[in-house]
Amino acid sequence: MKTYCLIGLSILLVFSACKTEPKKVEETTETDKTIPERIAQAHGFENWSGVKKITFTFNVDRDSMHFERSWEWKPKTNMVTAISGADTLTYNRANMDSIALKTNSGFINDRYWLMAPFNLMWDAGNYTFEHTTTATAPISAETMQKLTIVYANEGGYTPGDAYDFYFKDDYIIREWAYRKSNQEEPNLVSTWEDYVNMEGLQLAQQHDRPDGGMNLYFTGLSVQKD
Repeated sequence: MKTYCLIGLSILLVFSACKTEPKKVEETTETDKTIPERIAQAHGFENWSGVKKITFTFNVDRDSMHFERSWEWKPKTNMVTAISGADTLTYNRANMDSIALKTNSGFINDRYWLMAPFNLMWDAGNYTFEHTTTATAPISAETMQKLTIVYANEGGYTPGDAYDFYFKDDYIIREWAYRKSNQEEPNLVSTWEDYVNMEGLQLAQQHDRPDGGMNLYFTGLSVQKD
């Protein structure tokens, strides 16, 4: 199992390039909204400010192997509880020691898989973006719109990395690609599907990869508001 975790997660981990905490975003009119703002809005970002606690379990199945780790996040106080096997760690993201820093890298990864549309707002100013109105989605080969973001070359967990988000006119993400160091060919592509609405948040529970043999999904989702 330990060997699997190292191998499997080395393939799957995609870290957010933003080190800052979620921040307040100024309101804009509908016509003024950027494509990142419209994607975040379509996934319920306007309801995030009322979230008191969110819990989720990040799961990876590969062949007969299974890996999971669970999180409880209280965004208003920035308290995180990590549960992996028999180990539990609670820490404040504003004051982390070396152990918490290592654990937090896993939290950043798993949260990004769950809430990347919201990171488009939280990470604003730390990336550049380009919108393509007609593009071919990498898995379904459907015609969709594409948003490409490229993180700054300094700071964060993945400086200079790029993400391509594929979506239709409703701005709900259907597929994405991750490109390390903004290289041309993607390192990873997956679907975004099996959406669930929890307190106004649209969260994708399933991420399938075209090569099969590996399944990434979320269980134990819960959202508690004030």
